[in-house]
Amino acid sequence: MIYICIPAHNEERTVGVVLWKIRQVMLDFRRDYQILVLDDASTDSTPEVLAPYARVLPLTILRNDERQGYARSLEVLLREAVRRSTYPRRDIVVTLQADFTDEPADIPAMVKRIESGADIVAGATRLPRNAPRSIRWSRLGLGYLMRRFPWPEPVTDPLTGFRAYRVITLRKAIQSKGDAPLLTLEGWAANAELLRVVAPYARRIAQTEIDPRYDRLCRETRFQPWQTIRQVLTLPRAPITLAAEEPAGASAGARSRNVQAERHAAVASNGANGSPRPNGGAPRGRRGNRRRRGPSRSRQGAQRQAQGGGGGESIQVQAEGKTDE
Repeated sequence: MIYICIPAHNEERTVGVVLWKIRQVMLDFRRDYQILVLDDASTDSTPEVLAPYARVLPLTILRNDERQGYARSLEVLLREAVRRSTYPRRDIVVTLQADFTDEPADIPAMVKRIESGADIVAGATRLPRNAPRSIRWSRLGLGYLMRRFPWPEPVTDPLTGFRAYRVITLRKAIQSKGDAPLLTLEGWAANAELLRVVAPYARRIAQTEIDPRYDRLCRETRFQPWQTIRQVLTLPRAPITLAAEEPAGASAGARSRNVQAERHAAVASNGANGSPRPNGGAPRGRRGNRRRRGPSRSRQGAQRQAQGGGGGESIQVQAEGKTDE
């Protein structure tokens, strides 16, 4: 399952377009998905725009009665996705904005990187020329500042919020915090903080390039460069150590489940075909045949004693033939 998490505040002009674009992308991608939108106490028509989509999409709408901000809204969505996940080692969370600057068409590429073995896929922003001047200059300054922090390879843009996570990494990060909040910073700094909190529970991190569409922004940017710089400077500078890779002989979660599923399918198939299972054990195979030969050899020995040892080979073949019927 893919959980697409979207925090929204006063996004009446774009949130419906984002949802419809996600629908088109996921129809072609053919993966099970759920959309989780948190309306952070919008004062415009965002609730009215969202309501019709809940009838035609796998959409759940959450709402804050009072505005909590981006970080708290995002954390509520992440916790809800973790709570819903049935297979946390296989399920995926994708986070993106409701202002339509993130391109939903990039979701399949991120999901495929998770399916290939990554635990986190970070977006790397290629800043377009039409980006607002405040964002363009802030990106340059913050990029220089962020290089002073030891981010795990291959992350080059820890500020972007367009990412994919394997659910198990989020669940472990939430459990490690106990009752404490997962995020304490705000805005772009919260994205960097989230990466720092979750990365220690990931074995592998990948990165994919994304092209933000600031030309589709229908409102004033809420980015606050000086606040972001001050908050970024509060981040720890200790190196981030990723979780250890599993031994070569051990399989990853999804691979292990596939093996178990194949074993269960084989057992069920043999049972449906009427194959005997001695002692309720494994399906037919070398082990089962050896167990079944035991009684045949006993009968063979008894008949050898009665017949003076003659015809033992033919008796064994006949006995095994009866067992295989």
